[in-house]
Amino acid sequence: MGTNRPDSPPPRHRVVVLALDGLLPFELGIPQRIFGRAKDARGRSLYEIVTCSVRPPGPVRTDADFSVLVENGPEALATADTVVVPASYELGPVHDEGVLTEELAAALALVRPGTRLVSICTGGYVLAAAGLLDGRPATTHWASAEHFQRLFPKVRVDADVLFIDDGDVLTSAGVAAGIDLCIHIVRRDHGTAVANEVARRTVVPPHRDGGQAQYIERPVPEPQLATTIGARAWALSRLHEPIQLRDMAAQEAMSVRTFTRRFREEAGVSPGQWLTQQRVERARHLLESTDLSMDQVAADAGFGTAQSMRQHLQSALGVTPTSYRRTFR
Repeated sequence: MGTNRPDSPPPRHRVVVLALDGLLPFELGIPQRIFGRAKDARGRSLYEIVTCSVRPPGPVRTDADFSVLVENGPEALATADTVVVPASYELGPVHDEGVLTEELAAALALVRPGTRLVSICTGGYVLAAAGLLDGRPATTHWASAEHFQRLFPKVRVDADVLFIDDGDVLTSAGVAAGIDLCIHIVRRDHGTAVANEVARRTVVPPHRDGGQAQYIERPVPEPQLATTIGARAWALSRLHEPIQLRDMAAQEAMSVRTFTRRFREEAGVSPGQWLTQQRVERARHLLESTDLSMDQVAADAGFGTAQSMRQHLQSALGVTPTSYRRTFR
């Protein structure tokens, strides 16, 4: 009678990637690689990925010694659930003056209201020039952040993070941060288990610690200096226990002051922030994969009480533990 049979495949989320002249081939391939690997429990693809140009089908220049043949014109943007704009080295007035070309403006006008918008690296210039980032937090490559802020003063630029999720508009830092953002989107859409499987198959970390600060050029540490890797491994093995900063520092035989400075240099965040991030990830995994009570999950993740866990997940994810489990179980 009906067409929604139990074994019929679920509707796939359509991701349309906008290829602009001067694009970086690496970035163009990120959405296809990450979203294309996301599958449900039966091995069925969860996303459909389409690449389009602002012109009729044809070649699009890259920053390499080759062009790519794009088989869809701008009309594909009207079919998107999510639009991804990778970086380009030929943005012209978008980069120099903060205004869209007529061709690009006409293409973006085809995007339906409510479509999720994503930029990778300096692709954020396109969203900002269209006025889509006004009043919003956003990020871009750290080397472009100061120029970006001057050109678009209404945007709240944060150059310290790998990506920013502002609901229906998401922006990432330079190049490989696009991988972090796309995996985050998979996690947001389908949960940690699916995102972790994508990360494993792509051979990348499912979550990178810290932000862009760790990639900004600075004097290289002396090779004989110790790192904080051992302390992090030690802490991860006992997240369910109270962990003091002095205990982590002791694992590396450092003073608390030296350890905190070295930790921030390596991880991009303070030890306390890092511990909270790891406990949030642990709680997410348990909420998705077990039937443990909220008190048990909180204890195992090291939050102590369900109320404390609720506060941290609400702050990090914008949802309560109960809502998160209901969504991803």
